[in-house]
Amino acid sequence: MSTKTTKTARYEVSGTQRVLVVMGVAGTGKTTVGRLLAEALGLPYVEGDAFHPAANVAKMSAGIPLDDADRRPWLDAIGAWISGRPAGRGAVVASSALKRAYRDRLRGAAPDAVFVHLTGERPLIERRMAARTGHFMPTALLDSQFATLEPLQQDELGVVVDVSGSPEEITERALAALSALPGVCPTAAPSRES
Repeated sequence: MSTKTTKTARYEVSGTQRVLVVMGVAGTGKTTVGRLLAEALGLPYVEGDAFHPAANVAKMSAGIPLDDADRRPWLDAIGAWISGRPAGRGAVVASSALKRAYRDRLRGAAPDAVFVHLTGERPLIERRMAARTGHFMPTALLDSQFATLEPLQQDELGVVVDVSGSPEEITERALAALSALPGVCPTAAPSRES
């Protein structure tokens, strides 16, 4: 495959039926990697931040961490979007899904959801978060994000993907890890693009 004509390998998937939730603390690249995963898999992408009520956005913009009560309507709105998908149609959703309880709430809408946990060293994530523009989440909330984070547990279907490297490299790692999960992307295989 020539890196001159394509930045990420195209995966040919005959209709994955799973909802992939790209999760992790702020600044890990959920939006960028989520979009690249959706493109590679031929699935629709939705940005979880778009489901936050205005009060949540105002709170985070002011540097105030969200609590469980703040997150419930947000998670329910994401869940409603997932539930509204046509039967047998997959999607990629970016959502921090930091706690097990939050992921359980999303699984209520999509019992076979697969989580892609983007993770990395705090200094790297903080640098990336500080460099982005136009986002309401200040770097001051990163500590609260790490304090809230509950990593995927053994009984949760998902993969853990390191966020070092380019978005394309991260996406390739995610696709490789997903293709190793039984029944997630059964026909995923890099196409031969030149």
